[in-house]
Amino acid sequence: MTETVVIAETVKGTVHPSTAELISAAQSLGSQPVVVVPCTDASAAEIAAGFVGSARVVAAKSSVFEHYDAAGWAAAIDAVAPAGILVASATPQSKDLAARIAARRGISVVQDVTQIEGGNLTSPIYSGKAMQTVSLSGDAVVTIRPNVFEAAPTGGNSDVSIVDTTGNMATAVQEFMARASSRLDVAEANIIVSGGRGMGSPDNFVHLEKIADTLGAAVGASRAAVDTWDEIPHSMQVGQTGKTVNPNLYIAVGISGAIQHLAGMRSSKYIVAINKDADAPIFQHADYGIVATWEEALPVLESTLSSMMN
Repeated sequence: MTETVVIAETVKGTVHPSTAELISAAQSLGSQPVVVVPCTDASAAEIAAGFVGSARVVAAKSSVFEHYDAAGWAAAIDAVAPAGILVASATPQSKDLAARIAARRGISVVQDVTQIEGGNLTSPIYSGKAMQTVSLSGDAVVTIRPNVFEAAPTGGNSDVSIVDTTGNMATAVQEFMARASSRLDVAEANIIVSGGRGMGSPDNFVHLEKIADTLGAAVGASRAAVDTWDEIPHSMQVGQTGKTVNPNLYIAVGISGAIQHLAGMRSSKYIVAINKDADAPIFQHADYGIVATWEEALPVLESTLSSMMN
């Protein structure tokens, strides 16, 4: 049987909880995976060892992992990860890394997988207008969309081995400066307030931001809003070609409910829809619906929430 290898998702030197989702996805491919943890401190691998379902954990220790450098990371991980099917998260960084490792090994790469069934992998193509199903016949690198697979439970105690992957690197990143943002990432938020093209203008998203600030929420957007207005970044996009989210509360304002958007948020615990079109598909999936324009609904909602919070 082909070995399955999970490349742990790491953030600021620690293992991200989404690694537990990768372990579950890898198990769907037929075997308990080996988990490779890129790290500068081998103690980070202990977090991965605590997830149930891995065969063993390899702490790939190297100074190159202090800051992301595509060529350096790909070389270091390629040196220690066993041959087989490599599974990584479908984040921008890991998708870049997956493609580079696949190129080094001369194997296929399947990006943004949303379903694994019977060895078949499903992922969106053509900007979410279609879905493809791929059957693997050999080694490959696969990236898994976050918040799609159930996370492996904690309570595991896998064996951890340490491999020093420090070698002669042609280049090294000395400093990494992330763009400052005061907003929560929609993929991490428990509450999301999203706007669509029905908001009329990107300037009107300030009203969503006020409600988000009151609730401690993230601000999201539909693909239509992102495609229409340059001011709305792709990082806010929720849907099949954006981010898959699973918040406790999702408030959709001026969003009709296209299939590709629903695919990214339909697992939300509670969905509130605000739309002037009573026949909008979003209402079929909402727990609570308000038929009104955003100009009518948001001031009342903002005032009510402010009173409740105070």
